[in-house]
Amino acid sequence: MTDMPFTPPGPDAKVFVISVAAELSGLHPQTLRTYDRLGIVEAGRTGGGGRRYSLRDVELLRTVARLTAEGLGLEGVKRVIALENQVLALQQKVAELQTELAAAHHALGTVQNLPVLAQQTQLTVWRRPSR
Repeated sequence: MTDMPFTPPGPDAKVFVISVAAELSGLHPQTLRTYDRLGIVEAGRTGGGGRRYSLRDVELLRTVARLTAEGLGLEGVKRVIALENQVLALQQKVAELQTELAAAHHALGTVQNLPVLAQQTQLTVWRRPSR
């Protein structure tokens, strides 16, 4: 028998049964079933059809609970989650492109003098001047 070190499952491993995920997220199991049915937080399935949730799913369930407690409807929650995922994907792409650009500048022997764009950007809200 080979002694292999134990490697804990990663954050995306579907390891929690619905009752445990419900307890960890502070939600009722029926709420988790509803969210799964609506495609908000999709559970993995066992061969017998039982739902399994990952640590990342539990974090997402907590986010959904927070957003709904703040008054957002479930369709709004789905949209917010989709937009947050899109922002993360775009930030990763910007970081990749910056790495490629830096490598190209290095290969050409040129100086790179660009701001770091992958950091969170501050948005300025335009307000109508008061009369």
